[in-house]
Amino acid sequence: MIKNKKPLIIIAGPTACGKTGVSVELAGMIGGEIISADSMQVYKYMDIGTAKISRDEMQGIKHYLVDELYPDEDFSVAVFKNKAKEYISQVHQNGNIPILVGGTGFYINAVLYDNDFDDNKADNTVRESLGKYIEKNGADALYERLKAVDPDACNTIHKNNTKRVIRALEFYETTGKRISEHNRLEREKEPYYDSKFFVLNMDRKKLYERIDKRIDLMLADGLVDEVKMLYGRYDSSLVSMQGLGYKEIIAYLKGECTLDEAVYILKRDTRHFAKRQLTWFRHQCTGIWVNMDEFDDSRAAAEFIAEKITE
Repeated sequence: MIKNKKPLIIIAGPTACGKTGVSVELAGMIGGEIISADSMQVYKYMDIGTAKISRDEMQGIKHYLVDELYPDEDFSVAVFKNKAKEYISQVHQNGNIPILVGGTGFYINAVLYDNDFDDNKADNTVRESLGKYIEKNGADALYERLKAVDPDACNTIHKNNTKRVIRALEFYETTGKRISEHNRLEREKEPYYDSKFFVLNMDRKKLYERIDKRIDLMLADGLVDEVKMLYGRYDSSLVSMQGLGYKEIIAYLKGECTLDEAVYILKRDTRHFAKRQLTWFRHQCTGIWVNMDEFDDSRAAAEFIAEKITE
């Protein structure tokens, strides 16, 4: 048993469901500070394609793990867990309540259950090799490599989610163990924090419409120019450059497709990604589901969550 657990609030859900607005409103109500559990917003310069929260949107609420690393710096679930725990302790020391916010459920569970990644030391050589393998052979070929060594992992990882495919293969090649078995054992642990876990959701059609509209706004705000700048500075095989919104535009910049084709693929794959996020949360967490369709705005949803916390 873990004694004297510290409090932790978790706001999770699929991309474009309103997590940013709700978490900021909630933090203002309960004296919270926010730790991002987003695998892309941690990178500097990657603003438009990650829908990164702006300073104005933060409304003076302290945020951690946003704009913290350069795109070529190592960022894995192990790095995230250690940094997140450090910031959660800092928020407690400040006399405030930490709110972990994001759509990367694997990262959230790593913190909630204090998952052990001692056997998964970062190996940039392996990671870079896998990134270059994708460049040469494509995502399908890399996925077949994972299927050969860890077919159970393929039940929860889509072939287009190259970041997770790389992480799973990196884990296997570094430790000789299957990440699916490792994750199963870690999920049997008792939560490390006194937590309240909320999963935001909404009508699927409405969510998909929000995703498409968000991507249109990204393009209007200069997504292509942002990716062009990054492509000129960093190797396109980096894990950060394989993220949604970046690899599709890079394909356009390389002349592999038209811009219209790249945008079509980006919208399609982002919708698929949101669907996989929801599936993950349904099967991998025991959170309280919050139907955003029942609220007029982010503040009303935050008030509902605040009431559940006080219960």
